[in-house]
Amino acid sequence: MSSKSDLLIAFEEYLVVTKALDTHTIASYISDLTQLELHSQKRLTKLETSNILAFLSTFENKRTLNRKLSSVNAFFHFCHVQQFTHDKIKIPMAKIPKNLPKYVSNDEILDGINLIDRTTVKGLRDYALILFLYASGCRISEALSVQRTDIVEGWLKIRFAKGEKERVVPLAPVATQALALYLAEQTMSSPYIWLNYRGNPLSRISAYKIVKKYLGVSPHVLRHSFASSLIIGGADLRVVQELLGHSSLETTQIYTHIQKENLAETMHKYHPLR
Repeated sequence: MSSKSDLLIAFEEYLVVTKALDTHTIASYISDLTQLELHSQKRLTKLETSNILAFLSTFENKRTLNRKLSSVNAFFHFCHVQQFTHDKIKIPMAKIPKNLPKYVSNDEILDGINLIDRTTVKGLRDYALILFLYASGCRISEALSVQRTDIVEGWLKIRFAKGEKERVVPLAPVATQALALYLAEQTMSSPYIWLNYRGNPLSRISAYKIVKKYLGVSPHVLRHSFASSLIIGGADLRVVQELLGHSSLETTQIYTHIQKENLAETMHKYHPLR
């Protein structure tokens, strides 16, 4: 059962070519389905519903369970689309209370990046990267895939977006200026923008360490901070959805609590009956 079945190979190709998912998501899907085969001691084509439920019952954490479910549902959707099966199988996700997104304020971000020594190329890169993430709302995988030609006149084209989506977002002048200063000093030849000291594309781990060092949070928190800043400023939720590349408005609605908090704070501060 250790070798990958032809069907699993076909599914992997489908995720790469048709769905255009990032490599980490694809690896997770394949890993989950391989675990399912090993647990059931059956090839995916021979599985019964009882085998799938028995496998899923081994996961107590609802978030882990839903990740496994996502892989299973994606696989059987693929089988149905390719007419490998007549049944359209979809197992409902476990209900999880939504956590409010963690974010940092504009002042906290500026205070953190002002500690960066910008007399070196590394410092210019770290400073520009954090501003870039905060200004664009990119996922870290999207940001690290950006090439020089993807930025034109202050507009960023995100070509390696999650799923099949492609979007264009404007960058704040302070971010484009920081980026220009970094690229002016970056002499290594590469189509990619974010490079390590060897001239290779920066890894996710390195990017995580950079943001963590100066802000104490993960790069994804900067994505939340981008969205939160827009909501607090009064941006329309559908505009934020477009900028973030969310396929569903429901996903973007996790940020509405921030708008409510801001309204409540203003009410308590200024209303005469406070």
